[in-house]
Amino acid sequence: MATTPTRIGIFGGSFDPVHRGHLLLAECCWRQAGLDRVVFIPTAQQPLKPRGPVASEADRLAMLRLAISGRPEFGVSTIEIDRGGVSYTVETLRALQQSHPGAELFFLMGADSLADFPTWREPATICELAAPLVVRRAGTPPPNFESLAPLASAERLAAIRAQEVEMPATPISSSAIRRLIAEQGAWQTLVPERVAEYIEERGLYRS
Repeated sequence: MATTPTRIGIFGGSFDPVHRGHLLLAECCWRQAGLDRVVFIPTAQQPLKPRGPVASEADRLAMLRLAISGRPEFGVSTIEIDRGGVSYTVETLRALQQSHPGAELFFLMGADSLADFPTWREPATICELAAPLVVRRAGTPPPNFESLAPLASAERLAAIRAQEVEMPATPISSSAIRRLIAEQGAWQTLVPERVAEYIEERGLYRS
């Protein structure tokens, strides 16, 4: 009897620190796209952020694991940290396709990233390896899928459009949280409670 392929969402980022907006985006994708699992993949170093993350790899991993504790539909992969160097999405997806044969991969991305997507390394290959799962935040303009037109077949593009995910407005960013911590502002409610406790215990982002 034929089995349905496992649907895996790939969520990459610095997660420096992981916050409630990240978790809400992952949950919206999991529910609306009918994913079996969402895997958070912290980057070693993002191509567009040459200065690199502020917190150590160990701390970012620890915070992610605390954030998703008790959520079996979420997981964490260290594939990019283990590989080291600049983290390119296409390389990660190639490795995941090999380690998860037969799985259907989806790449989670905000609608605001579509404009820059054609400048990524091998964007057409990314579209072949994993369907972009484009997330539109409430109150923002509709995604401009035309940037994907030269990178995917008409059939693939239609499927990507049909899978657009919507999520509530979440004006939270990791950089803003780091700034609030450094300035001794109110930030604790922006991250999961156990993550807030970890940040305070470790004295992260204070300067």
